[in-house]
Amino acid sequence: MPIDFKHVKKQFEKSMADYDKNAVVQEIMATKMVTNLSKISTNFENILEIGTGTGLLTKHILKNCKCQRYCGNDIVEKSKVYLKKIIPDADFICGNAIKVKFERKFDLIISNAVFQWFENTEKLFATLKSNMKNGGLLAFSTFSPDNFREITELTGLSLKYKSENELVEILKSNGFEVLYDEEFEEQLEFNSPLELLAHMKKTGVNSLSDKTWTVKHIKTFCDEYSKKYQKPILTYSPIIIIARLNSNPVNASKN
Repeated sequence: MPIDFKHVKKQFEKSMADYDKNAVVQEIMATKMVTNLSKISTNFENILEIGTGTGLLTKHILKNCKCQRYCGNDIVEKSKVYLKKIIPDADFICGNAIKVKFERKFDLIISNAVFQWFENTEKLFATLKSNMKNGGLLAFSTFSPDNFREITELTGLSLKYKSENELVEILKSNGFEVLYDEEFEEQLEFNSPLELLAHMKKTGVNSLSDKTWTVKHIKTFCDEYSKKYQKPILTYSPIIIIARLNSNPVNASKN
């Protein structure tokens, strides 16, 4: 089923008030990504952040990197308010990053836990490449096909995640040199399957489907979850990649 961006937008708008205190794994991802980016470079002329959301990643970038101009992008217009509180003079462009026309090229494009929502990864990377300076860096985190495996096993719902190797190969075919790549796993434990569903709602990731969950659907899910698993857990499987466009080949590193 194609991703309904209107539905995704609606769900993330609803989750923004509670997002930061519930986005535990996304915080870990942002920290890891910026820490490793800082080992490569901390000075940039133009930065583009895709999926600024509530500014979770923006704060890490501002703390660790310097730039002359900062541009934020998100499909949710309200994200502009969060971005301006952190970087008052930042530019903000609302819309789908593949369709948006940017006025300048960037030496860093960065994104946290967003790229999984783009079904055509090849088109995404090609579009980002066209908006980057030669030698610019692309840093992003996303998720592997093993993400939310408990949900997939019970409901069949899942995004079309790319594996780490697939992402690396697509980047290479677009002229990127991968400087850093990592895949890891984080499991969150909950007191009940219902609390697990509430967590997904508060981080916007219940956008996996546009179907409305009735009380009956929720009860059925909770009952089936309790039968299959001894305790309520949700498995995240993040991937972090940092790549350089058209640079001289060097050995990629993995920390």
